[in-house]
Amino acid sequence: MRISLINAGKRYNREWIFRNLSYVFEPGGRYAITGSNGSGKSTLLQVIAGALATSEGTVEYKDGEAPIPGEQCYQSISLCAPYLELIEEMTALEFLRFHQSFKPFQEGLDPESILGELSLSQAAHKQIRFFSSGMKQRIKLAQAIFADAPVLLLDEPCTNLDLAGIEQYHALVEAYATRKLIIVSSNDPQEYIFCPEVLKISDWK
Repeated sequence: MRISLINAGKRYNREWIFRNLSYVFEPGGRYAITGSNGSGKSTLLQVIAGALATSEGTVEYKDGEAPIPGEQCYQSISLCAPYLELIEEMTALEFLRFHQSFKPFQEGLDPESILGELSLSQAAHKQIRFFSSGMKQRIKLAQAIFADAPVLLLDEPCTNLDLAGIEQYHALVEAYATRKLIIVSSNDPQEYIFCPEVLKISDWK
């Protein structure tokens, strides 16, 4: 899947978050969006995801040369972000099964095997509200990385992760996202060290 921003801009009231942004995210590419806190990185990622409309310009999605309507792009995109909440009344196993019902996991994976990959098998039947912040973040990463979707969007993916969790994050990306278009929004280099293309949002202020 190819995502193209064409003279895209987003503003709130009279303040432009970014403007005149034209860029093409190629299939299988790895990109980082960087900038200071509050600079608009998350806003841009939500525009790319189709969750926010642009104030000017357009966002185009294509599968090869075939256009994908904006209202259907969600089927090809998985997202992990701090502002996305888990259903904490569910157990880890229930949540992953629920997620699988509307966005399938990659071939050969199921909720049980995913929890094994996360070293969370012992917590499979534990309600998420009793998880540590790091365990919750690993579940958020799992539903995004393991999804059978060609585009992976990651907003501050190492939030609440300790060193072992960060190492696991990199291992999961390398093992299960090698063919995906990956876009990481972050100001922490360890979260996007695998991204050769780096966009500074300040260039479009």
